[in-house]
Amino acid sequence: MKKLLYVMAGFAILLLVFYTYLGGFTDPEVTIATSKPMYVAGQPFEGSVEDEALGNAFQRAAQLLEQNELQGTLGNIYYNNPDNSGDSIRAFIGIIIPDSTVKLPQGYTLRKVPGGRKVVHAEVNARVAMAPGKLYEAVFDYAKEQNLQLEEYYVEWFPADDEGVLEVPVKQ
Repeated sequence: MKKLLYVMAGFAILLLVFYTYLGGFTDPEVTIATSKPMYVAGQPFEGSVEDEALGNAFQRAAQLLEQNELQGTLGNIYYNNPDNSGDSIRAFIGIIIPDSTVKLPQGYTLRKVPGGRKVVHAEVNARVAMAPGKLYEAVFDYAKEQNLQLEEYYVEWFPADDEGVLEVPVKQ
């Protein structure tokens, strides 16, 4: 019986260490900011969050960065909140690039994220697997506390393996 308790305690410690490594205990910093213009090279997606094509779009973006076909940061634009619309999502999955003159890989198009808008800006030090959930929750909580109405336009990017950023425009 004691052996089982030691094994369970060891397993619990390993889970806590892994959760800490992912950034599970870090809280996002949320502020009001003015957005900067960005260019996103990517591919549109519309469908279920369970659709294999969505995962393929994320994998392709990561592969293009890994193979140096594009220089930039993983980044996405979401045009709806799947929590409010079943499991359907409208998105543009890709890479935030430094300027619009970059030669795009086959199947990729360019979208510009406008600058100069008032946004709720959130940053967190957490792995890519953990960051989105933390960021969205923090932004929605902040908007509720500050009595802000948000647009259905979410721009997220991941400057490093352990950092995530989300900006959501405030309705004017």
